[in-house]
Amino acid sequence: MPGIVARPCPDDAARALAGEGIDPVLARLFAARGVTSVAQLGTDFSGLLPLRQMKGMEQASRLLADAIAAGRKLTVVADYDSDGATACAVALRALRAFGAETDYIVPNRFEYGYGLTPEIVGLAAQRAPHLLITVDNGISSVEGVAQARRLGMEVVVTDHHLPGEQLPDAAAIVNPNQPGCPFPSKNLAGVGVIFYTMLALRAELRRRGVFAGRPEPNLARLLDLVALGTVADVVRLDDNNRILVHQGLQRIRAGQGQAGIAALFRVAGREPRKASVYDLGFVLGPRLNAAGRLDDMSLGIECLTTDDPARALSIAGELDRLNRERREIEADMQDSAQAALEALDGGDGYSVSLYDPGWHQGVIGILASRIKDRLHRPVIAFAPGAEGELKGSGRSIRGLHLRDALDLVAKRHPRLLQKFGGHAFAAGLTIREADFPAFAGAFEEVARGLLTPADLERVIETDGALADRELTLELAALIGQQVWGQGFPQPSFSDRFTVAQQRVVGEKHLRLKLAKDGRGLDAILFFHDTPLPERIHAVYRVDVNEYNGNRNLQLILEHWEPG
Repeated sequence: MPGIVARPCPDDAARALAGEGIDPVLARLFAARGVTSVAQLGTDFSGLLPLRQMKGMEQASRLLADAIAAGRKLTVVADYDSDGATACAVALRALRAFGAETDYIVPNRFEYGYGLTPEIVGLAAQRAPHLLITVDNGISSVEGVAQARRLGMEVVVTDHHLPGEQLPDAAAIVNPNQPGCPFPSKNLAGVGVIFYTMLALRAELRRRGVFAGRPEPNLARLLDLVALGTVADVVRLDDNNRILVHQGLQRIRAGQGQAGIAALFRVAGREPRKASVYDLGFVLGPRLNAAGRLDDMSLGIECLTTDDPARALSIAGELDRLNRERREIEADMQDSAQAALEALDGGDGYSVSLYDPGWHQGVIGILASRIKDRLHRPVIAFAPGAEGELKGSGRSIRGLHLRDALDLVAKRHPRLLQKFGGHAFAAGLTIREADFPAFAGAFEEVARGLLTPADLERVIETDGALADRELTLELAALIGQQVWGQGFPQPSFSDRFTVAQQRVVGEKHLRLKLAKDGRGLDAILFFHDTPLPERIHAVYRVDVNEYNGNRNLQLILEHWEPG
């Protein structure tokens, strides 16, 4: 059973924030997340970090401006996830607004795999572009960039992934994580990087007098796309990313989002005027991702780039259908994964590596994430790839940087990994099918060297208990207005309650009436239909429940144990 601990909160920072006018409970929550000044909580667009701090930005903006001035054809090379799709949409919409002749290409994950490979360069070359622009990929595409240059195409790389030992020989590289880049935020998603690049390009075009006789394109109109890609890619929501997400949500709530964003809300049965980070990460993101997981991300990109509401709604309906299909595939894969886990000897491993020849390559990342959450171990799940190959997708826990761990495996066993890349908490790789047992052993060896037994103990961090006077509808509304996410977790609280009433609703959820210090509190426990004991220790979030025009405080239980 996981331990429940209170997140440390620096009292001096909380007092300082409260002294600057922040609600005392919010001040505690912000201080516990590293906020020390009200300035860090600014959401104005003007508060974004300066774009010129990003290495390669000036060179990239000049190259793109030159290409537009010369009437050269540009091709955007996208990735097949939500970050890549939104980044592609931002690039296409901005470049076309600047007058560029632009199209795009996105690899089908089942045929070509990830990134600017020589094969993708060959496909792009058939369109005869002068310049390739990668979005959310390219930093590891050494061979692909070399092939593009051989074919007479320049490449501008925009990416946010961690680089390998060798950088591609591109005409320009924009990536806050490349060596020597002074940009303070290393947490931009791919869509954030291309958005910054388009801001820099607009500034360069302005300097050249391109907008002297016409209005400048308003790039703020693209912030709903930036917000969606940032949240869906689960990057850390530092101060800069929170501004991007806040601004995007404001546009969606005001009805100023793209036709495709509005259509995705509609097919999901959600209201754009109440848009939240949850909607972006758990409602829209999975539907958009479903195109790249099961079909072709071109479908998702078209949804985000069309201005025809009817066309957008039609595509969104197809994405919704694909997402339901993905859930069915995932459920079957989880059943076989559970059987494989039960068959494993021991159970004292520091990592989990799983493979099933019947698994779907597009869903193994979700499967790895589910198993990681259940077992609190780094997990890599494999599915069949090309002939004789396995494609793997991994998810990790705090304490093990997954890309660095794979790099260590590659150094110790030079011929084991054919290719790999990723982040601290997520990575992808390719191995030979015959090497799966060797890889599982090598990965376990590395995990044992990097993790301690304490790292494997699941801990639920909360913001402690709320006093009775703090458990209010107003607090729930205040919390709901903020931007929370990866690295800036949504507040949760813990306390002991008496279960006064309980009943199953919707066949699978438990509606509760909890009691604490003589006060009754409405609560719900989703996806649980068996009775709770009379006394519980619960982790919960505060929520505004709206029903028939009424608004009431509701606790959403995230974890419970006998009290």
